[in-house]
Amino acid sequence: MNKSIDAVLFDLDGTLLDTAPDFVFALNNLLSDKGKPTKEASEIRPAVSKGSAGLIELGFSIDQKHQSFEPLRNELLDLYSSNLTRFTRPFLGIEDVLEQLADKNIAWGIVTNKPAWLTLPLLEHMKLNPPPGIVVAGDTLTKSKPHPEPIFHALEKLNVQSSHCLFIGDSEFDAQAGKKAGVTTIIAEYGYISNKNDARSWEADIYIEDPMDILRYV
Repeated sequence: MNKSIDAVLFDLDGTLLDTAPDFVFALNNLLSDKGKPTKEASEIRPAVSKGSAGLIELGFSIDQKHQSFEPLRNELLDLYSSNLTRFTRPFLGIEDVLEQLADKNIAWGIVTNKPAWLTLPLLEHMKLNPPPGIVVAGDTLTKSKPHPEPIFHALEKLNVQSSHCLFIGDSEFDAQAGKKAGVTTIIAEYGYISNKNDARSWEADIYIEDPMDILRYV
């Protein structure tokens, strides 16, 4: 890359923070409460990028039209919010990446579909240093990823042009949003991706296997 990078935007779950262990805890507790067999962490982990809806579909084998879907989803979110920071940690290397971005005077922010009522307490607990310059949650705007508007909003707040930004995520929604926004889009293969071959079909600009690889592009 021969253009300067002025900002790096991260998806949250599966890219910046490894939140899957707390989702595993919450879903398996809910399954146990309902007399259902629990799931292996390796089975739950790839579904985390699909949010609470994807986890209910996985755990209970029902779709969103089922009468029990929303009550179960609300119970899952209650369990998760009560155990938001039990096991969640930044992915190994992320804190070093953030420090080096600061050293290079490169701003960073978060664009996630996770709602603010879960995102903000989680970030407050993590105390990332330096803190993000902007946090766009799933309900900050009327549109969320794969729509590009959340990325445009973050760029506006950071006063950065799309051509001078990296956006890193681990889902097809991230790839779509990044491409539509005109940013250099990176897929974090260390995140919650069940099939890396499928991920290659998303046609992101860059694919990385380790957070430290981000530094090669700034």
